[in-house]
Amino acid sequence: MLGNFIYLMPLLPLLAAFWIGMSYIFGHNRGESGENMTAKMASSASLASLICILLIDVQALFLGTPGQIVVSNWLSSGKYQIDISFYLDGLALVLLTLISLISFLTIRFSINYMHREDSFQRFFIILLIFSAAMFLIVSAGNMVLTFVGWEIAGVCSYLLIAYNFDRPIPAANASRVFITNRIGDVGLIAGIFLSFMWLGHIEWIKIYEGTLEITTLQSDLIIGGFLLAALVKSAQFPFSPWITRALEGPTPSSAIFYGSLMVHSGVYLMLRLEPMLQENETLSAIIIIFGLLTIIYGYFSGLVQCDVKSAFIFSTVTHVGLMFVLIGIGFYTLAAWYLVLHAIWRAYHFLHAPSQMHAINKAARPVPVWLTRFKVLHTASLQRFWLDNIANWMIVRPMNALAHDAHSFDEKIVSRLIGKPKQQYMITSLASWEKNKDTLHSTDKASMVRGHGLIGSFMEWLASMMEWFEEQLILKSGGEGLLDLVQKVGVYLQKIENLLNQPRYLMIIVSITFVIII
Repeated sequence: MLGNFIYLMPLLPLLAAFWIGMSYIFGHNRGESGENMTAKMASSASLASLICILLIDVQALFLGTPGQIVVSNWLSSGKYQIDISFYLDGLALVLLTLISLISFLTIRFSINYMHREDSFQRFFIILLIFSAAMFLIVSAGNMVLTFVGWEIAGVCSYLLIAYNFDRPIPAANASRVFITNRIGDVGLIAGIFLSFMWLGHIEWIKIYEGTLEITTLQSDLIIGGFLLAALVKSAQFPFSPWITRALEGPTPSSAIFYGSLMVHSGVYLMLRLEPMLQENETLSAIIIIFGLLTIIYGYFSGLVQCDVKSAFIFSTVTHVGLMFVLIGIGFYTLAAWYLVLHAIWRAYHFLHAPSQMHAINKAARPVPVWLTRFKVLHTASLQRFWLDNIANWMIVRPMNALAHDAHSFDEKIVSRLIGKPKQQYMITSLASWEKNKDTLHSTDKASMVRGHGLIGSFMEWLASMMEWFEEQLILKSGGEGLLDLVQKVGVYLQKIENLLNQPRYLMIIVSITFVIII
């Protein structure tokens, strides 16, 4: 059975990305001369994945879908077991074909579009890893493997939004998108955990076999976790604002991530839960409500847009909202075909956008006259219903405050414990500390950790206690020998940190991490 080789679909792009990265590190495909080599490797891997799924499709027409394919055992702990498995039913085969085709076309388009870009190789590495992640999301036989692909796709999204990381706006937007999507990850992890606990398994096929013997409340909580993940990933109300910030990346990444593939991941997740949703009318109604709110948000916000990509993205959000409505009503097959057709059409729109912008020689379309008559609605549309401001208040500011507290704690406590000197002064002996302690105290007080909220206040208190412990019990009683030892350890740790920050060592650590996980 050709289905037994389905693991080649995510594996081939990963191997191509690894080869491009290693070749770049060792200087074989750098600069403009290396673009041809990179392009051939990326195109070949993508084309091979497409041929692989087409062969499986042909076989499925005559012999039926392969179904569940278990490659090997991954983890076992007591009665809990996680396999490296794949589930190839009709839905998975159709979507895998769609992903393979769009990925191949996007890579071919990107070869000329990204020509002479400084980070040409980096772009294709991330694009190939993303393709592998999407293959994994759709073909995974269990929820954990789906989660692995889900997370890899999110990281690739972050990296391509911050493609021009030397500019502050792309970096800030990438962080905003990354933080928002972590909310959905909490829901996905909760759904997996509850499935383990109450269902006793995480295999998709067992859900389709109808082995569900759980209460309504348990079903609500499991589906609720997955629904939260789906709403965030597909940019549904009220999490829609992140997708407009994601357009900072290059146009090909906007096409494959937010126009055609990744934005539909939430719809796919809901389609996978069809047997559970059919028995749960309450959550189906909630899905309809969120879908309708997203349609209203996307439609009115799209009416006031004056650039092509923003108009496309609000149209995308609106259509995906309609898919959620169809799922809530119970039209699962219609929603699946709608997903496929919309992904193809929207990929064409985004890839065609650069040519369209060059061809247009007239002003952007005006706002509809009827909308301007309703001042409140017009203002709300221009402000995108203030969802960005709400997200800033509820998500961004608390996260920024927490990051500031953690950074201050690291500078004031961790750096001093490892002997890393402050920028303002350096203690070379106990005598110099005694001589300058008044100055140091005033400096410390001026730059003491200032906490925000409960966690920040705890950090501030802990920093003060550790600073007192260091000054009163260590520096005063340890003498110069202890100070010299602490400083030497700090110097070596600093050297190790500098080495780990270099790309080649970072790549080695990431590779070792993946090997350990797999």
